[in-house]
Amino acid sequence: MSYWNMVVAAGPVMWLILFCSLLALFIFIGKWFQFHRAQVNVRELVSGLVNVLRRDGMTEAMTLCDNTPGPVARILTAAIQAYQNDDDIPRAIDDAVLVELPRLESRLNVLATIAKVAPLLGLLGTVIGMVETFLTMQVKQGISLTLADLSGGISTALITTAAGLCLAIPAMIAYNYLVSRVETFCIEMEKASSEIIYFFHHKDDKRENHDAET
Repeated sequence: MSYWNMVVAAGPVMWLILFCSLLALFIFIGKWFQFHRAQVNVRELVSGLVNVLRRDGMTEAMTLCDNTPGPVARILTAAIQAYQNDDDIPRAIDDAVLVELPRLESRLNVLATIAKVAPLLGLLGTVIGMVETFLTMQVKQGISLTLADLSGGISTALITTAAGLCLAIPAMIAYNYLVSRVETFCIEMEKASSEIIYFFHHKDDKRENHDAET
């Protein structure tokens, strides 16, 4: 039996599982490309940014951040803008994180829901298949009951169960992988924020000491 024939034979629950499979695949591919584009060498970015800021090249620093993709660069942009405007830098960074974090976590809850619901959909298909089997047995009570009469409901039960598990396992793996990527981005944002705050703090101290000496 071909895959298409199995889908048709398994009934509406199988169509729902197939739809969830396509949705999960779409979400994973979209998030993978999003994270791939946002991945940068944070150490090199911060190092280059610090070298520019030491020369008071604020415009050049802003241009460097604008030309660098990813949440880390946007966090650093918020810090530089706050420094230029004499605002609270840690608060500006926290506000930027509140914007960036939902972007990173977007649609992950859908993927997690699919991973948890898929086995239940398979179980639902199993129940429906077994109900069909018993209804067939009840209708043909007293009449010769062949194996072919029972195979339809039993096949529905087995196919949907297997399909639900085949969806749940990779969906859960994909979800955990994407969550680990989000956690990596959060660590990188935290490190970059700490380094830029440390730099601006010591930059102001050096400027105050220089003004006091002159």
